[in-house]
Amino acid sequence: MMNRQSIRLRGYDYSQAGAYFITLCIENREYLLGDVVDGVMQLNDFGKVIVDSWLWLASRYVYVELDEYVVMPNHFHAVLVITDDGRNTVGAIRESPVHIIDGGKGGSRTAPTKKTLGRLIGAFKTVSTKKINQLRNTPAMPLWQRNYFERVVRDENELRLIREYIVNNPMRWQYDKLNGDNGRGDNTCRDEDLRRGGSRTAPTEIGRAWV
Repeated sequence: MMNRQSIRLRGYDYSQAGAYFITLCIENREYLLGDVVDGVMQLNDFGKVIVDSWLWLASRYVYVELDEYVVMPNHFHAVLVITDDGRNTVGAIRESPVHIIDGGKGGSRTAPTKKTLGRLIGAFKTVSTKKINQLRNTPAMPLWQRNYFERVVRDENELRLIREYIVNNPMRWQYDKLNGDNGRGDNTCRDEDLRRGGSRTAPTEIGRAWV
């Protein structure tokens, strides 16, 4: 069996407070979550499950807060914020009110043991996969590709660029390398594509890594 190379930053504590830009791709290059029509993402029932599952993550874990996110036909972009104890601990990096869950509201929220970013993404994948497989009557079928892209957000300017990239993603779908219908690629979310950009590129390269 081929060993899969990790695309995480070696030695980095992914449970520490901070903002993270993440991208997940649907298994088998499938346009499963809806369609982009005239630059606007139209979610189908599966796409709505993704949104519900993402919001669930913040309601379940007191130290998780959500910033911008977008569901695309075959992938998902988001900024996830891990706080120290459920309070706003990352300063002005949380200035945007769009798609943010209040850390003091919601149902039962888990606080004692903080999960790493990878385990939080794993929980989101598990919940969304189970719900969608129930809808399409496909028990145990993979929904997401195994790996995912992450980027540690370093400052407010970088956060601004990432937010703009996320918000504008549907309008740029015709140029997106994950859109196999535009002749620029086969919409495969490969490890090497995920690794490009990663946590090591300059803020100005965020968009170029994904279009």
